This record gives sequence, C-alpha cells and structure tokens, in this order.
Amino acid sequence: MAPAVHDHALDLPLGVEETVAQATLSDAREVVLCLFDAHRGGVHRYVRALGVTDRDGDDIVQEVFLALFDHVARGRDRSNLRGWIFKVAHNLALRHRAREARRRRLRSLLDPRSVRDATPTPEDRYLSGQRQARLLAVVDALPARDRRCLELRAEGLRYREIARVLGISLGSVANSLARALARLRRADER
Repeated sequence: MAPAVHDHALDLPLGVEETVAQATLSDAREVVLCLFDAHRGGVHRYVRALGVTDRDGDDIVQEVFLALFDHVARGRDRSNLRGWIFKVAHNLALRHRAREARRRRLRSLLDPRSVRDATPTPEDRYLSGQRQARLLAVVDALPARDRRCLELRAEGLRYREIARVLGISLGSVANSLARALARLRRADER
C-alpha cells in the first residue's frame, strides 16, 4: 500500500506536484489540504503585492483553494498545481481590483459631497479629463517600485506593510512615495 500523499508533500513542499500527480480522486481532500499548508502564505503575500487588502486577500486565498479542490476532484491536470494555484490567485486578484475600482468610482459619483453641480459644463468635463489623463500618464511613467508603493499606499497600507509586501526597507518606501507624490504634484500644477 502506498504512503499517503500528504506525508510526502509535507516533508518536501517543493516536490508536492510530483506526489500530487499520483493521487487518486479519493485523495482530493488530502491533496488540497497539503497544498494549502504549503502555499497559502505565499499566495496571500502574492495577492497583497497585487494591491488586494489583507481581508480580501484571505477571501481570495479561500477561493483559490476551493477552485483547486474542484479542479483536483474532477480529475483535471495535476502536473503543475503550484503554478496553477498562483495563476488562479493572480486572475482572482486582478478581477477583485477591477471590481473594487468600479465600486470606488460609483461611490464617488453617488457621494453628494462630491457633487458641485448636477450638470458640469463641457469645459469642466474637458479640464477634468485632461487633468486625469495627465496624472495617469505620470503614474504610468513612474518606475515600477515607485508605482507599486503608490498603489499599495492608495489601497490603505501603511509604510511598514508596504515594505513587508514588497520586501524593501522602510526608507525605500518613504523615498519611493516622496518621489511619486512630488511628480504628481508637479504634473497637477500645470
């Protein structure tokens, strides 16, 4: 009788995929639990680095492993489950961010404090569009680290949390944010 899948996988997390490929349908629960133990922390850090909040990151991790259970239970390809897990996490995090951005835009449109006049003039709409395009161009032109720091700060993370997520020093976070905000201020003064 072959040893349980989870025994091998827990001993050697990097070899999980090889052991998992041999698992039968009845082992789906053990396979998913083993992979959950081996990769949940990494998946959570990854979705946080993509700009998802801590609480929403927990939800995405749960969704990833529920989808994994379905995938394994249906007998689908098990050759690279670690890669599959991170790809699903990536897609779910991007969808979540897009959904949250739409909600924020809708909330800002519906917030009575943000309404100056129910019907902005064409000139106001034009100037607002120009300003937004200018600021977005500045954000897009930022170096990757500065842009990631700015995005994470905009999501509400503190400097220490940003440093942890990106794996950089606290001073680097402060410098990156200072550079990014200075560029945005200069662009907004034009």
